[in-house]
Amino acid sequence: MAAKLTIFIFFLVIMQILLADAYQNNATRITEAPAPQPAASSNYSNMHGITQGSLRPQECGPRCSARCSRTQYKKPCLFFCHKCCAKCLCVPPGTYGNKQVCPCYNNWKTKRGGPKCP
Repeated sequence: MAAKLTIFIFFLVIMQILLADAYQNNATRITEAPAPQPAASSNYSNMHGITQGSLRPQECGPRCSARCSRTQYKKPCLFFCHKCCAKCLCVPPGTYGNKQVCPCYNNWKTKRGGPKCP
């Protein structure tokens, strides 16, 4: 009986130490200042076509072709990219991801809740 009690107390002490350490690490992370972000360039050519409303409708074709260039499903990708570009007047840079730069493009969802825009 004494051995079981000793093991139980040892277990409680170890758990207390681990919880205190985890709490201290979490408190340290919260109080640390966030790292400074690089300043956004004010150059219009860098953001043209990326930010919402910065494209003209006739510019959607080349942007969507570049966006869908590496997918296996080119037809559906191009179809939905053109649809999203016509509504949002922007296409995120690259062939995948980066949707945060165009909130309209990012937040347009299907009926099932999935992303509408590629």
